[in-house]
Amino acid sequence: MPVWRKLAIVIIAGLLGGGCDALKRDYSGIELTGANWGRDFKLTDPDGRERTLADFRGKYVMVFFGYIQCPVVCPTALVRAAEARNALGADRERIQVIFITLDPERDSPALVKEYAAAFDPNVIGLRGDLQRTREVAKEFHVYYEKVPSGSSYSIDHTAITYIYDDQGRLRLGMQHQHTTEQYVADMRTLMKSKS
Repeated sequence: MPVWRKLAIVIIAGLLGGGCDALKRDYSGIELTGANWGRDFKLTDPDGRERTLADFRGKYVMVFFGYIQCPVVCPTALVRAAEARNALGADRERIQVIFITLDPERDSPALVKEYAAAFDPNVIGLRGDLQRTREVAKEFHVYYEKVPSGSSYSIDHTAITYIYDDQGRLRLGMQHQHTTEQYVADMRTLMKSKS
């Protein structure tokens, strides 16, 4: 099955997972409120601490899955998330951006820390071993697959930034084509939302 078709299936599943609530608010992103997946992760930060979504309760969290050698999609998503956070002025302190690597074989803790910080000091990089990475990707409906390229490989993967409210509930999925302005508008709408 072509990669684009697999990604389309993930996006459609996300829309369906949001239920009828997806029609209630005006978001640019995919509303995922009520999804019964993407509930949590248990991964390690570059300092060796195990982290879960509960560690960020009280903050709005943006989660993106990718890998350090990703040429365009990953850096673009992280730049947009960091730009959106900073564009929110005083509210930026209420937002946490998280990068989760899908390539723990090459992305060491030190590299993950350096990569995440290159976008914004606020960005936290997380990783797990191969098994934990598979488990977390499955929980988040993230498709990823190694693609051989000469003597190395790239990784085809779902390119969605998942956004959680300050209660730790999955609310939105921002796609690669969404702009920083759309991220900001959706974050403002979400922050005003009471449900």
